[in-house]
Amino acid sequence: MKFADRLSRFKPSATLAVNAKTLELKAKGIAVTSLAVGEPDFPTPLPVKEAAKQAIDGDFSRYTPVEGIAELRQAVCGYYRRIYGVEARPENIMITNGGKQSLFNTFMALLNPGDEVLIPSPYWTSYPDMVLLAGGTPVFVPSPSERGFRITPDDLERARTARSRLLILNSPSNPTGVAYTAEETAGLIEWALRHDIVVVADEIYDQLVYPPARAAGASPWWEKHPDGLVVLNGLSKAFAMTGWRVGYTLADAALIKEMSKIQGQATSNICSIAQKAAVRALTGSYECVDNMRTAFMRRRDMAHQEISSWPGVVCPKPEGAFYLFPDVSALFSDRTPDDASLCTMLLEKAKVAVMPGSAFGDSRCIRLSYAVADDVLMDALTRIRAALFA
Repeated sequence: MKFADRLSRFKPSATLAVNAKTLELKAKGIAVTSLAVGEPDFPTPLPVKEAAKQAIDGDFSRYTPVEGIAELRQAVCGYYRRIYGVEARPENIMITNGGKQSLFNTFMALLNPGDEVLIPSPYWTSYPDMVLLAGGTPVFVPSPSERGFRITPDDLERARTARSRLLILNSPSNPTGVAYTAEETAGLIEWALRHDIVVVADEIYDQLVYPPARAAGASPWWEKHPDGLVVLNGLSKAFAMTGWRVGYTLADAALIKEMSKIQGQATSNICSIAQKAAVRALTGSYECVDNMRTAFMRRRDMAHQEISSWPGVVCPKPEGAFYLFPDVSALFSDRTPDDASLCTMLLEKAKVAVMPGSAFGDSRCIRLSYAVADDVLMDALTRIRAALFA
């Protein structure tokens, strides 16, 4: 069978590939700890699960509108009002199968062949391949670790061409944990608006920002410039609902209509039961989010202190999300000459799965998730230390 030529332009998800390898080893009875996948270890909040059960018992099992049920779209509007003081209407909201589909819809709706997308590097591993799938061209904008992995308008200006169409702004960042301040966010968005470049703000970690840092958010800018921004979010990270696959898009109503066409021909609506659960999550108490944030902050501090003590390793302290992205290039050797071989060695010797930084655009680094229990995290780091410095 001959496959489509477009498949040669992009790669499988690196994080999912590592997770699959980890699960394969576990299935063989090999005890492996995974610090590779960005998935909270907390259970989905009980009221959310109860809402799903009620939806099942009530036979809420039919097709819904492609863009999501009205109740959920209203709940998303309520979220933006509650958190950011932003007023949006249901016609500005699209409910998607996770944040990935929000990104896919955005790229498919806005990119023509050859349009360039400015992607600050390091970046979430799926951005470039999704851009390629939509016919666009990824343009990477380095944000050096020496500057805290932060980009500036000057960095963007050096990368800008006549074909620049979109700018991806991921704050807090996966993999670096950088959370841009309100002033920094304003500077980047103002630069993009001046040059008629649409900002795609991926804010899936917006509830996981650690004091004294604060979530700036792009939605207040969207309220002033709905033609210039698309804001993406979801319930996977803050509400521990990764498998429920509930994402959403905040955008101009005209763009939402076009995205609805795309999604209607691809997947149609997301799971009806998950939509009812999402309503409960967004409209209920956020105590569960506060508790998770507190736990993640504690784990961040524990893990950062440990990794920062490793000789030759430089580890910036993240301000949000739940990842550490240390520079381990000083540890490369004949035995482990690069990030990929180092990760392979850690999996084989320490029985700990971590991600090579090259999957995120920086081969000097590795990415570790601290979204695991405290004791599991520290045991894994102890084993990594032993493997690296034995």
